Amino acid sequence: MSEHQHHRDTAEQEARDGHGSPGGQHHEAPAEHGHEGHGDHVGQFRRLFWIMLVLALPVVAFSPMFADLVGYEVPGAGWTRWISPVLGTVVFAWGGRPFLTGAVAEVRGRRPGMMLLIGLAISVAFLASAGASLGLLPHELDFWWELVLLIVIMLLGHWIEMRSLAQTTSALDSLAALLPDEAERVEDGGTVRVPPSQLRTGDVVLVRPGGAVPADGRIVEGGASMDEAMVTGESKAVRRGVGDTVVAGTVATDSGLRVEVTATGEETTLAGIQRLVAQAQASSSRAQRLADRAAGWLFWFALSAAAVTALVWTVLGMPDMAVVRTVTVLVIACPHALGLAIPLVVSIATERAARGGVLVKDRLALETMRTVDAVLFDKTGTLTRGEPTVTAVQPVDGREVDEVLALAAAAEADSEHPLARAVVGAALVRDLPVPASSDFSSSPAVGVTASVAGRTVRVGGPYLLEEHGLDELPVSRRWHEEGATVLHVLVDGRTVGALRVADEIRSESHEAVEALHTLGIQVVMITGDAQAVAESVAGELAIDRVFAGVRPEDKSAKVSELQKEGLKVAFVGDGVNDAPALAQADVGIAIGAGTDVAIASAGVILASSDPRSVLSVVELSRASYRKMRQNLWWAAGYNLAAVPLAAGVLAPVGFVLPMSVGAILMSASTVVVAANAQLLRRLDLRPGSSTRRVLTDART
Repeated sequence: MSEHQHHRDTAEQEARDGHGSPGGQHHEAPAEHGHEGHGDHVGQFRRLFWIMLVLALPVVAFSPMFADLVGYEVPGAGWTRWISPVLGTVVFAWGGRPFLTGAVAEVRGRRPGMMLLIGLAISVAFLASAGASLGLLPHELDFWWELVLLIVIMLLGHWIEMRSLAQTTSALDSLAALLPDEAERVEDGGTVRVPPSQLRTGDVVLVRPGGAVPADGRIVEGGASMDEAMVTGESKAVRRGVGDTVVAGTVATDSGLRVEVTATGEETTLAGIQRLVAQAQASSSRAQRLADRAAGWLFWFALSAAAVTALVWTVLGMPDMAVVRTVTVLVIACPHALGLAIPLVVSIATERAARGGVLVKDRLALETMRTVDAVLFDKTGTLTRGEPTVTAVQPVDGREVDEVLALAAAAEADSEHPLARAVVGAALVRDLPVPASSDFSSSPAVGVTASVAGRTVRVGGPYLLEEHGLDELPVSRRWHEEGATVLHVLVDGRTVGALRVADEIRSESHEAVEALHTLGIQVVMITGDAQAVAESVAGELAIDRVFAGVRPEDKSAKVSELQKEGLKVAFVGDGVNDAPALAQADVGIAIGAGTDVAIASAGVILASSDPRSVLSVVELSRASYRKMRQNLWWAAGYNLAAVPLAAGVLAPVGFVLPMSVGAILMSASTVVVAANAQLLRRLDLRPGSSTRRVLTDART
C-alpha cells in the first residue's frame, strides 16, 4: 500500500470512527487511554492536554531563557535547574507518546508522513535539551520550555480536531439510536418486551402511538400517520394502513399499529443506509487523489526544507538556531490539514445527504454531479406516480362532477382492477359520500355494471359505448390523443359523464424541471409509452427532449447517444430495466423505492420518490466541491507560505518565528479546515428545500 493510499484510508477511518493520530495515522495510545468510543477518545485527549499543561507550567516558569524573555530571575537553588529537565522528560515521554508511536508505525509501514515529521521535531528538541542539561551540548540548546509548549499545543490541536471528527460521526451514529431500546412482541394474546435484536421474520410487534418501529415490516392491523423523515428527509407525516410497509426507526405519530416483521438487523433499510454512507466514505475521488499527491509532495518538501535549514544555520555558526529553526520547520510543515481536507468534507456531506434522503454510494458520482449538463428522467414512477389516477371528470346531461365520480366509484367498489381502484381512490380523496351498490358484474374489455339506488350504472371504455350505440364525448377524443384512458359513466343507458385516467404527473416534477432549467441543466425524458403520451407529459412539464417508445434494453443506448453529443448525463430511474442505463450514465441516480438491481447500478440513491431530490444532489455536489477546493488551497497554501518563515528567511530583518507559534499555526490550520467543512451542516437537503432555494435565488 502506498503512503498516500494509507493516508487517505486512515484519515477516512478517523472520520468514521473518531480514532487515529493527529497526523491521520493510527497510533498506539497510552495504556490508560484506551479506545472506548468517540466521547471517551475525545475525553482522553482532553485530560491528557490538561495534565501536560499542568506539568508544562513549572517547566516554563523555571526556564532561564523564558525568565530572561519575561524579565525575572529563576531561584538560585541548585535543585531548581532539574525541574525543567525532569518534568520536560515526563511531558515528552507521556504527552508525546501518541506522536512518537505514530512516527514508529509510519517508519515500519514505509509510509512516512506527518506523524514522522512531528516525531522528528519533538525528538530533536528533546535530545538537544537533554544534551544541554547534561553538559554534553552548549547551554544555548536548552529548549525544554519550547518542547513542552510544543507538545501541549499539539495535544490541544488534536483535542479540537477529535471533537470535530466526533461531531462528524455523531450524525451517522445517531441513525442507530432511532431504533427503540425494546420491542413489544405479540405472543399468546399478550405482549412481551424484547430487544429488537431478538426479533425474527414473521414476528408481530405492537407499535404504540408515538413509538418507533423496531424492524422493517408490513402493517397487519391499524393505521397511523408515520414520521418517515429519517428515511426520506421529508418532515410531513405519511398515512400508512393495513398492507403498507413500514421501515425500522420511523414513528407512528398518532395511532397504534401491529406490524409483521419482514426484515431485521443488517437486512433493514436503516442498516442499508449506514452501509451506503460508509461505502461512500471509503470510495475514492479525483479530489482525494489530488490531496494524496499533494500530501506526499509536502512531506518531502518539509523534510528537504528542514535539512536545508539545519545546514544553513549550522554553516552560519549558529547551532542553537539550527535546532530551533529545523524543529519549527518540521512542525509547521506537517500536512495534517491537507490530510483532513477531503475526508472530513466527504464525511459531513454524505451524512447530511443521508439526513435529507439522499444516499451517496459512490462519492465519485457525487463529485461528477456538479458538471452534469443533462438529467435524463425515466417517466413512469419518477416524473409520474407510476399508477393510474383520475386526472379529470367531464359531466354531461346537467350532472355535477362529484355526482358523476360518486356514481362511478359506487359501481367500481367491488372491482379489483387498477382502473377501478383509481376511481374509488379519487372519490375517497374528495371525501365524497359513495352510495351503496348491489348486483355487481363485470365484462372483460367492456366494463362493470352495478345497481345504485335503483338505477343501473355502468362504467367502461369504448366497447361499452358501442354496445349501447352511443358516441364518444368530444373531450374523450382529445383525452385519447393525449394517451389517457377514458372511462364513460352511463346511468340507465344514458351517458352522464367521462373520466380521464392517466399516470398522474407528480406536482413536484414541475418544480424540479423548472429549477434544473434555472441551473442551466437540460431535462430529457425517456419512456416506453407512445409518442402522444410522452409529448403530453413533456409539454406539461416543459421538458427539453423526449425519447418515446423506447424498449427497456435500448435505454442505455439513448444515454450513450446523449454522451456522444458531448453531454455529461445523469440518469434517474427506478426499475430493473433501468439498471443498464444507470450504469452507462455519468451519474446513475436510483429512486430508493425501486428495485435492488437498480440501486446496485446507481452511484446515488434517492430514499424518496420526489424528483426534486435531484436538485439536492446537484447542490450537495457543488457545495462539497467548493469546500474541498477551499480546504486544499488553504492547507497547501498555508504550508508553502509558512515554511520559509519557519526556516528564518526574515531573520536578517529581525523577524524570527518562535517554535511555539509554529505549533499554534499548524494546529490552527487544521482547525480552520475542520471548521470550514462543518459549514456544510447548514445545508438543508430535504426534498424541495434545494429546489426552493434555486428558484428563489433566480427570482430575486
